[in-house]
Amino acid sequence: MVAMAQTPPSAERLRAVDGFLAEAWAEQVRHDVRLRDLAVEVRFDRGVAHLSGEVAEPAQLRLVRDLVGRLAGVFAVWCRVRVGGRDPVVVDLGCGATKQWPGNLGLDIYPARGVDAVADLSGSLPLADDSVDVFFAVHILEHLIDFLPLVDECHRVLRPGGVLHVMSPWWGHVNAVADPTHVRLLDVQTIKGICLQRPPGTPRWYPLHAGCDGASIFADLTPPPPPTPTPHPTHLSRFFA
Repeated sequence: MVAMAQTPPSAERLRAVDGFLAEAWAEQVRHDVRLRDLAVEVRFDRGVAHLSGEVAEPAQLRLVRDLVGRLAGVFAVWCRVRVGGRDPVVVDLGCGATKQWPGNLGLDIYPARGVDAVADLSGSLPLADDSVDVFFAVHILEHLIDFLPLVDECHRVLRPGGVLHVMSPWWGHVNAVADPTHVRLLDVQTIKGICLQRPPGTPRWYPLHAGCDGASIFADLTPPPPPTPTPHPTHLSRFFA
């Protein structure tokens, strides 16, 4: 369901929810034979599920992330899981000095300690087609007057089954307007627009997950596999009004 909270949960409540989610996931693993032998660790941090470990094939990773994403209270599912013995290629967009995970490739327009390559994120990314498994766009889209070219570039560069993770201030929270370098306001409905309301011929996105905790919006997006499926209305109803 679309989050309508006007006040984000307190740190104490978020810790309690993380504990509940950890218990709920452990219970699910005990009762689901498909999960018992998978070497995937799931850690919850302020409602974001962090997946690490290794699986033999992509379908196993899709199963885990889908089941984790169905837990009430999960705002996003972030994955750094080896598939078939290969480490994922993960890129942090606009990372500055801080990457989401050590070892990620950091891109930013300004050089900094965490930046591996300087790139103008409003233009073309210096990355080959089908070369990246995971993109992080954490607190970056709100800084771009037009972020759709960057989203389209991510679509070009992602491998089949790859995921773009988005996190940005929610328009209704003071953080969205307190920073004078923010030039865009975002909502979960913005993610709906990216997925469902773009003109024909533009890259299509399938929402794996989308949510709002009252301070930030989250989205996990993937290019739909061919032939392009239309998300089922029951799937979309979990995220969008």
